[in-house]
Amino acid sequence: MAIRKSNKLSQAAVIKQIMKRCSSLTKKHAGYDEEGLPVDVPKGHFVVYVGENRSRYIVPISFLNKPQFQMLLQRAEEEFGFDHDMGLTIPCKEDDFQSKMELI
Repeated sequence: MAIRKSNKLSQAAVIKQIMKRCSSLTKKHAGYDEEGLPVDVPKGHFVVYVGENRSRYIVPISFLNKPQFQMLLQRAEEEFGFDHDMGLTIPCKEDDFQSKMELI
């Protein structure tokens, strides 16, 4: 009996893809260094956009391990998929996002 390898990417691989895609979208804009990273985002953090107005939030990478944040990422995947040009957008109201982030 052969062991089948799953075609699904690990969650870590998916997150790496998201981060790479988000950073590559911004390489040509002002406010970014030569590697395409935003100059106002501290090391160990990344940017997400939340709500109808796409408000920008800087969150620690450690949030990627938190179940509350992973649920938000799953909602983003369901609504937008991983192949869109809008940066990492979280589909929820700003107030809800802020409340969830306070609990982490």
